[in-house]
Amino acid sequence: MYAVIKNGGRQYKVSAGQRLEVNRLAVEDGAQIRIGEVMLIGGADQPMIGAPFIENAEVLATVIGQARGEKLIVFKYKSKKRYRHRRGHRQELTVLSIDDILSNGKSLLSEEERQKSKPRTSAAAIKAETPETESTTSSSNTTASESSTEE
Repeated sequence: MYAVIKNGGRQYKVSAGQRLEVNRLAVEDGAQIRIGEVMLIGGADQPMIGAPFIENAEVLATVIGQARGEKLIVFKYKSKKRYRHRRGHRQELTVLSIDDILSNGKSLLSEEERQKSKPRTSAAAIKAETPETESTTSSSNTTASESSTEE
């Protein structure tokens, strides 16, 4: 299941579980937002096409954080006049995680798609678990090798 949404003058094709970078939105991290400008919903038996938007259709997204895009160099130059101006620009972005696609208040995702789109364990939790597991494993291996050496 996918949808085409309009946000900030641009159109994006999104599906559940996808991460999306859009122009800066004035929302806090962790907030859930509803994007109501849905132009198309596809992936089902019959695609729904709006004129220009589908009524009562929304895409739910969670704000992951604020970021900045890659640096672009703006270089102005006029030949034979010794005029050279170099300026950089970084676009302010908001990172979103697409949670669900709704039509008339009901989710259009199948149970299989819903399971795929669920966030896995966070990276911080994985990093926190990894050293503990390795230290426990390495200490038990050391003890086992020492006990076999002692015998």
